[in-house]
Amino acid sequence: MRFTKMQGCGNDYVYVDCFAQKPPANAPAVATKISDRHFGVGSDGLILICPSEKADARMIMFNADGSESEMCGNGIRCVAKYVYDHGIAKKPTLKIETGRGVLTLDVETVSGKVRQVRVDMGEPILDAVKIPTTLPGNPPINVALPGFDFQATCVSMGNPHCVIFVDAITDEQVLKLGPKIEVAPLFPRKVNVEFIKVNRLDDLTMRVWERGSGETMACGTGASAVCVAGVLSGRSQRQVAIHLLGGDLQLLWNETDNHVYMTGPAVEVFSGEWVD
Repeated sequence: MRFTKMQGCGNDYVYVDCFAQKPPANAPAVATKISDRHFGVGSDGLILICPSEKADARMIMFNADGSESEMCGNGIRCVAKYVYDHGIAKKPTLKIETGRGVLTLDVETVSGKVRQVRVDMGEPILDAVKIPTTLPGNPPINVALPGFDFQATCVSMGNPHCVIFVDAITDEQVLKLGPKIEVAPLFPRKVNVEFIKVNRLDDLTMRVWERGSGETMACGTGASAVCVAGVLSGRSQRQVAIHLLGGDLQLLWNETDNHVYMTGPAVEVFSGEWVD
């Protein structure tokens, strides 16, 4: 199986071009093996770039534990880069089908290659039952997180997020409490957990424990959820820079159309052949 390793702000995935070859027969199992950083290629998961009847391409993604996820903000930027750079659809504006629906992406090129991508992440999902969470509120804003000494604001960007604002981000929060919150009964489909330090109204620092992958260098849907949660909780403005372990993302929650727009890099690292 031919593959390409790509990353957006260090959030790295193994990509398979299913325009050129058949998708793996057991994608969840392949995702687990290929994502292993000691015995595999090493990644946060596996993303299949497939033909679509309603868009330029379809993104199907699996976390490092083999579970399927609806959407990945950093991953979809890399899908757009691959689709453009490899000639599948060489257009300045691309449509990519995801578990969240069809999203629109604008590519920025340098010397004919995509360097940066702006993604219309769509409207945030704020109904608790659709996030989903059993916490009170539509959405829950600054609500106590039972069993944990935190307040949380919850948002879905096609996948669920629990955003926690703290004075300082620590390893104990992310690595010890993050995995416990991920599987808490409060979240029927588990949850991505973001810990946020507010530097200024337009500048935030974030670390994330991702559902099914553990701590990652960045999370695009998470950054989008953080942008929304910051506004809803009165901690930030609608346009913010978010600093992640792997780099920076620019976010805008547009008041006009209620959509969240995310801009960030997309990088092709290397290609190879996986023999299982």
